Amino acid sequence: MDACGAGATDDADAYGDADADTLVHLAEAVGGLELPVLGRLGLGNVRSLLGVPPALRPGALHGRLHPAGPGKDSTTGHWELFGVVADAPLPTYPEGFPPAVLGRIELAAGRRCCCNAPYEGIAAIHDFGEHHRATGELILYTSVDSVLQIAAHVDVVPEAELYAICARVREVMRDEHAVGRVIARPFTGEPGAFRRTEGRRDLVVQPPGPSHVDLIADLGLPTHAVGKVADLFAGRGFSDTHPGATNAVALERTTALLRDVPSGLIATNLVETDQTYGHRKDVAGFAAALRAIDDAVGEWLALLRPGDLLVLTADHGCDPTTPGTDHTREHAPLLAVFADHGGRRHDGPLSDVGASAAAWLGVPTDRSVPGTSFVTPVDPSAA
Repeated sequence: MDACGAGATDDADAYGDADADTLVHLAEAVGGLELPVLGRLGLGNVRSLLGVPPALRPGALHGRLHPAGPGKDSTTGHWELFGVVADAPLPTYPEGFPPAVLGRIELAAGRRCCCNAPYEGIAAIHDFGEHHRATGELILYTSVDSVLQIAAHVDVVPEAELYAICARVREVMRDEHAVGRVIARPFTGEPGAFRRTEGRRDLVVQPPGPSHVDLIADLGLPTHAVGKVADLFAGRGFSDTHPGATNAVALERTTALLRDVPSGLIATNLVETDQTYGHRKDVAGFAAALRAIDDAVGEWLALLRPGDLLVLTADHGCDPTTPGTDHTREHAPLLAVFADHGGRRHDGPLSDVGASAAAWLGVPTDRSVPGTSFVTPVDPSAA
C-alpha cells in the first residue's frame, strides 16, 4: 500500500518529517476511515485511527516496521522490504540538476529541457506543457527523492521515443549521479486539461546487493510482480510481470493470481495512494482508495489456502496534511495473515517482510541478506 505510513521514525526530524503520521492524519482529515476488514486484522491496533477501533482479537500479526537505511522513497523502501539496505543515500537534487549534469542529460536525450526543478508532477505539466508543445523541450523535474522525471506530450514525443530517451539518460546517470529512478511521464490532452497516460515507466538503478526475491527465484519458484515492483528492482529476480498502472488493475490482477498461481511469490504495489492522492494531498481520494483496498483484502482472505501467507505493508509515508507534496520518513504498518499468527505484535525493520516470505517458501536462512522471519512455515498437506 504505497505511501501508507504509520508514524514518524525516530530519525524523521533529520528529514523534516518529525510530525508526519500519514494514516492517523488522514483519518482525522476525513472524519474517520471506514476499513472494516483491515480493522478486524488489527490496523487499529497498529496505530490509533479514527474510525478504526482496535480489534479485541486481531486477525493478523500486526505491528510497525522501520527503514534501516537512508531515504524515504519507493526505491529504497521496496529494496528494504526484500532485504536490500543501501549504505548511503541515493543522490538528490533539491536545487535542480546542476549545469554539468543538465548538459549530460540533454546530450543523451537529444533535446533541450525546461523546468529543471523540484516539482509536483501534475503541476509540472500544467505549468510547462504549453512551452513544451511549442518548443519540443522536455519537461525535466525532480523532488526530494532520488528521481529524475521526464514528461512529454505524446503528440510531441511518442511514448516509444520517450522510453528510448529515458533509457539513454539512465545510462549517463551513473557514479555519483546514479539517481535512484529515471521516470518516463507521457501525457496527453489540451492546455488546461493535460493528463498523464498510463504509460509511466521507471528505470531504476541496480540494487546494491542480493534480495530475498533473488533467493526465492534461486529455488526455482515463480516470482510475480504486479505494478511497478519489478521496475524498482531493475527487473532482477522476478520471473513474471503484470500491469498495475492503477489500483483497480493491480487489485484485479492480484486477485486473479491468488486464484490461479499454486505457489511462489506475488508482490504487488498499489500506487494510487502515493502518486494520485498522497502527493496531490487529496484526502478524500486517499480514503476512498483505502476502502477499495479493504474490499479487495476481504476477497483475498476468502481465497487464502492453508499454506498461504498474506502480508500488507507500505514502503514509506506521504502525509497529505503536512507542508509540501513529498514523501515522509515513517514507519510502515504490518499486517500478516498466516497459520498460527496468534494475533501477536511484531515490530522490526522493513526487511523482516522479505525474510518471512523467503522462510515461508522454504528458503534456507541467509544471514548475508538482512531480515528476521516472523513466521514459521507450515505444511499445507498437514492442515
